[in-house]
Amino acid sequence: MISTIAARRLISSDLVVEYPLVRVEDGRIIQIESLAAADHERIQATYSFHEAILVPAYVDIHIHGCAGHDVMEANPQALNAIGAFLSTRGVGAYFPTTVTSPGDETLRSLAGLATEIKQRAEGSADGATPLGIHLEGPFLSHLKRGVHTETLLEAPSVSLFDRFWQASEGQIRLMTIAPELPGATELIAHATALGVRCSMGHSDAKVCEAEAGFTSGARSATHTFNAMRAIDHREPGLAAYVLDKQSLFAEIICDGIHVDPLMVRLFIRAKDRDRIVLVTDGMSATGMPDGTYMLGDMEVEVSDGRCTSNGTLAGSVLTLDRGVQNLIGFTGASLNTAVAAASQNPSRLMGIDGSWGSLEEGRAANITVLSSSVEVIQTFLAGKPTIA
Repeated sequence: MISTIAARRLISSDLVVEYPLVRVEDGRIIQIESLAAADHERIQATYSFHEAILVPAYVDIHIHGCAGHDVMEANPQALNAIGAFLSTRGVGAYFPTTVTSPGDETLRSLAGLATEIKQRAEGSADGATPLGIHLEGPFLSHLKRGVHTETLLEAPSVSLFDRFWQASEGQIRLMTIAPELPGATELIAHATALGVRCSMGHSDAKVCEAEAGFTSGARSATHTFNAMRAIDHREPGLAAYVLDKQSLFAEIICDGIHVDPLMVRLFIRAKDRDRIVLVTDGMSATGMPDGTYMLGDMEVEVSDGRCTSNGTLAGSVLTLDRGVQNLIGFTGASLNTAVAAASQNPSRLMGIDGSWGSLEEGRAANITVLSSSVEVIQTFLAGKPTIA
């Protein structure tokens, strides 16, 4: 059965279609037609959003949880709740992100997440789809660990990573690692050979150490500026390397708390448009009232949008739709740029851009509908609306 979606504009990468009519069959886009303005007013579409904008569904590659659940729970109830909430914020896919935990707990969570990811790949669940695991920890710097428990950090180890890899049934797709640690470059090369994207973060790396990580295969930076050596004019460090290395993708948490808007503007000016990746680093408190929540096995206090554990920032309650709005508001970036940072760019980094990150004929109809003020009106996953 064919359904149709009409809107005022469609934006996908550099493509802009005025008065689009999108035809969907069996969950895929079979045609994108540009109507005349008069026809747009008269069209009887299955779903009509006459003043709205169609964009690719967002992809969050760094998220620990939301809706009162942590991805480390790694069970159907948690991932169902997380996926359902994310779809109301325009997110179609995400990479559940671990936090440094005792080894047995990490192995349990990886195994549980692998089971849930494989089941959802078969289309057995509604809501945003988990596409793979982001392993954040334990291969992090003691000096830049953030809230990751110091006693649980580990030296980079191919053998330990392989235990994680086996537990995850090959579902680890992204790994944050401090490139300056002994053994890090060997592990980066090993993981890269397995198809894992390596991201430099929670790191006190100097420029030469960051370059060694890049040479070994690292292709991204985790929450740029946060948990990194501060920029210094004589020893620029990893953060400056990220700004200068144009081929490196770079995450940024655009909530106005983790990174001052002025620094977001400098970041936007320095990085190529197609290397900027908006992330949330969201935790279980996202979408919930202020209070005490868990990040892995750590208690986090949430008040007025700020998440802290013993005075240290501990994730966020940012949603990706708000990140898109903030990027525009903080920097004056175009809607095209901001949407790409939440959809096309993370998809390209993760090698899933054949399926996600753009709206084209033949692709799955994973579409976010935005108002003129960039609020999410509806999300379509495989052509089905997810917001009642």
